[in-house]
Amino acid sequence: MENYEWASVDDAPVRDLFPGIRLRPLWSGTVAKAFVLQMEPGSRWEGIDVHDPGPEEVFVVDGVFNDGDRDYPAGSFIHAPAGSSHVPQSAKGCTLFLFYPEG
Repeated sequence: MENYEWASVDDAPVRDLFPGIRLRPLWSGTVAKAFVLQMEPGSRWEGIDVHDPGPEEVFVVDGVFNDGDRDYPAGSFIHAPAGSSHVPQSAKGCTLFLFYPEG
């Protein structure tokens, strides 16, 4: 199909954010961006993750994600509005699909 873009997680470059937390860019448009975030068991974001300038859309692909308040098992969708914050962590490990519609 014309104008389609695709990426494989296995081929995406890896950026280590914090111990046990890896970010893999999948796509970047004019403003919007898509990533896969992999969290090893027991990993935790250092500090607070603030959503700025826009919202963050999260789909839990596998494992169990915790935002510092509650657990979200595989199959969960989370909308974090612009200006919101959380402390990403995972006791069991997880893989997340992240979409930033406003950068």
